[in-house]
Amino acid sequence: MSSSESRLSSSLGLGSVLAVALCTLWLALAGHLDLYINPRYSVFTVVLAAVAVPASIAGLVVTARGHGHDHDEGHDHRSGGAARRTRIVLSGVAALVTVGVTAAMLVLPPTTLSARTAQQRSVDSATLSNATGSQAAVSLLGSTSVDTSEYGVKDWAALIRQTTDTTSLVGKRVDLTGFVVPGADGSFTLTRFVISCCAVDAQPVGIGVDTDGTVPGQGAWVRVRGALAANPDQSADARIVIRAATVRGVEQPEDPYEY
Repeated sequence: MSSSESRLSSSLGLGSVLAVALCTLWLALAGHLDLYINPRYSVFTVVLAAVAVPASIAGLVVTARGHGHDHDEGHDHRSGGAARRTRIVLSGVAALVTVGVTAAMLVLPPTTLSARTAQQRSVDSATLSNATGSQAAVSLLGSTSVDTSEYGVKDWAALIRQTTDTTSLVGKRVDLTGFVVPGADGSFTLTRFVISCCAVDAQPVGIGVDTDGTVPGQGAWVRVRGALAANPDQSADARIVIRAATVRGVEQPEDPYEY
């Protein structure tokens, strides 16, 4: 690889690092970082981004000056001028990458994962246990001494999946908030994304809802109150659904994910 190609690679890499670091800091200041990563990693991520900004800027400055690594220049005036022009162009490309990515993050509003993404990733799939935390925590969900009033969609979905005798769940009251993933039979699945590390590994989990009312539109956020009941569709994989007493539209929660 020539010195110019090496400098181009370094400039683009450093520019990308700077752009990502700046965007991360902006998301943290705007309070949107939790839309992309698990909150327990926020402090660590912000510290790394704060370190990356001056480090990448220093790297870009050194690269632009061609500090001791350009073996092609210095032979004559013409080659020296060409090397300087190359450095200017490469620095400009790196700057454009940085500004472009950063501007896109500032202009485009942060968004959560959608109902379409949940369908693509298979709501309530066999990988549910990987999204619901440690097996020890899940095994406590069926204990009569545990207060279920604070259970979220993730907790109830895990309990339904892992309970061998689901008749013991019938009649338990639930009050849950999630978004709608419509079913093929006029029903819908109340869904939340569970994040272990970041949005890339987000796993959708959900519980089927049986209602006599109109099914809300795809992606709509709703609050469902009712009780667990045996699934009227005996051929379905899910043995338990929520028999809804009320389904009410709500605003998306400030923190739309579960962890």
